[in-house]
Amino acid sequence: MMNDILEKHYPISQAQIDQYQRDGYIKLKDVFDNDTLSHYGDVFMELVKKYNKDNTPLEKRDTYGMAFLQISNLWESDERAKTFAFSKRLARIASELMNVKGVRMYHDQALFKEPSGGFTPWHVDQFYWPLSNSNSITAWIPLQAIPLDMGPLQFAIGSQTIMEHRNLAISDESERKISQSLKDFPIDNTAFALGEISFHSGWTFHRAGPNKTENMRKVMTVIYIEDGVRVATPNSQAQENDRLKWMMGAEVGEVVASDLNPVLYHQ
Repeated sequence: MMNDILEKHYPISQAQIDQYQRDGYIKLKDVFDNDTLSHYGDVFMELVKKYNKDNTPLEKRDTYGMAFLQISNLWESDERAKTFAFSKRLARIASELMNVKGVRMYHDQALFKEPSGGFTPWHVDQFYWPLSNSNSITAWIPLQAIPLDMGPLQFAIGSQTIMEHRNLAISDESERKISQSLKDFPIDNTAFALGEISFHSGWTFHRAGPNKTENMRKVMTVIYIEDGVRVATPNSQAQENDRLKWMMGAEVGEVVASDLNPVLYHQ
């Protein structure tokens, strides 16, 4: 019964679609209830502990390593993670916000920010993805309420239109340079209530503050791409790595439709 909500339709209004298209992101309240989040919070905590291979002390890591524990494609290794990541409720929201007929899985990621974990620098996600169009979206799913001192995701409102500094990987350099280019953009730096989830475009600039609490910031993400998007020519080693890993080596120009990219929702 707990998994029923993962399949149940969450109605999206035209005004919310328009807001996402204008701002490059949206935060939606009450997408999941406390029981669901508590259950899957425990599931993903268990899996992060199981699959995390980096035991380097925080103070000895670089900026990227201090930002979060990052475990990808948990759906491949655990049926509980697959049930969550394949949620039709989430996939339909993603499809409707992008105004596309269907979406496929790109990959999932647990992004757990440890107590005293560092900030996540400004960046755009699609820097890493060799895709033929901009119809990509990330569901950022807190598994608990996230107050400001725990490091909620921040968004530069409307920044999906900016071309400058799209070519920067997550780093101290991206934080410094992008901060300057975004000085005229309003920033949404608000807490996430329990059950609130954000969806942001692959080209929307975002960051997160440090976790100043003594508790783990538990966040699961699912990245969706339009059903029908093709592999673009990789313009960096990072994109070539993604082509090989998340698209199973699909050739440039082919539709992204490997076994790792199943359709999760289609009208």
